[in-house]
Amino acid sequence: MDIAALQRTLREERLDGWLLYDFRGQNPIARDALGLAGHMLTRRWFYLVPAQGAPKLLCHAIELGNFPDEVEGERVTYSSWQSLREKLERLVSALPPDPRVAMEYCALAAIPTLSRVDAGTVELIRQLGVQVISSADLVQRFLCRWGPHQLASHVRALRAIDDAKDAAFEQIALAQRDGREITETTVQRFLVQELARARLQTDHPPIVAINGHAADPHYEPSDARPTPVRPGDLVLIDLWAKGEKPADAYADITWVGFCGDRPPPGAEEIFRIVAEARDEGLAALRTAWSNEQVLEGWEVDRVVRGRIAESGYGERFLHRTGHSLGTSDVHGDGANLDDLETHDTRPLVQGLAFSIEPGIYLPQEGLGVRTEIDVVMTGDGPQVFSKVQQELVRIR
Repeated sequence: MDIAALQRTLREERLDGWLLYDFRGQNPIARDALGLAGHMLTRRWFYLVPAQGAPKLLCHAIELGNFPDEVEGERVTYSSWQSLREKLERLVSALPPDPRVAMEYCALAAIPTLSRVDAGTVELIRQLGVQVISSADLVQRFLCRWGPHQLASHVRALRAIDDAKDAAFEQIALAQRDGREITETTVQRFLVQELARARLQTDHPPIVAINGHAADPHYEPSDARPTPVRPGDLVLIDLWAKGEKPADAYADITWVGFCGDRPPPGAEEIFRIVAEARDEGLAALRTAWSNEQVLEGWEVDRVVRGRIAESGYGERFLHRTGHSLGTSDVHGDGANLDDLETHDTRPLVQGLAFSIEPGIYLPQEGLGVRTEIDVVMTGDGPQVFSKVQQELVRIR
């Protein structure tokens, strides 16, 4: 983090500090903020960035050497629970009276990705006379906005997964032309190999789902229930990956194809609705940018969801419209496009990236469709750096 810039923001927001806390990785935001991935830390630690003055680290005596030199500020250690309480009290006593301090807390757990500090620790800090304020805006401003490196790595990953997806559809077509059986897991393994060949990494194998399986948004193909892909099947491919460097950013896309020349009218109609909803969400972002307005995550969700509801499928759009894109995880800690699972009021500011991925899921009809693009909020407005699917892919 840029400590000087953070402290200016703290003063502007009338906050007296940002108190980062972690225990055994329960707060990945804190670990990412200090670049602690891969460091062995098994005891509680606190890191206070005050609005004025030098930061201070409070950690267990046996782990002092596990914090890299790049972590700025004074270092204080504890061993016993009594000394932890005493030194934590001393840490916050240097702040102004009745201090307002940000932590990874969200009132009523309204946004779970920001509710990283356990209730007991929040109680402890409050008992020391501190007003605990959500760090939501600080997290987004200082940890989630992409710089040139992240953007470039995202574009590289997008091109590679786009190529992998096209190659997978071609593998299905070749198998069917040759009369060979090909299964969901065969295609999945092919995609994993293509990602490795492109020197990309992912936290989970891609989703390959046919027909009714695609009506389960988090379907996992399995060799325990091998499912062949046959002519006349609808095939959904959802894949995400990033480069090998820790600071590389994820890319995440979903496309749908049909094994044959003429998809069923129902499938084409469902795809048209979700594609139009996706495009209306992107158009709303671009219109707001041209009018020098900043939308919040829930507002874009409402636009997309409204289009699907108007078509009579609102109850079959089961998840939020989109998620923040990160570097350590495909689901980042920035604003989500969400007015369903949460009411995300965080602004979609420059530097953020997120998916737009509406879907309609009809398990009784054996049908599920989702389309997904990634949007980056750049200085030139909302940008999409991949191809955008406008019709079902013909796999033949």
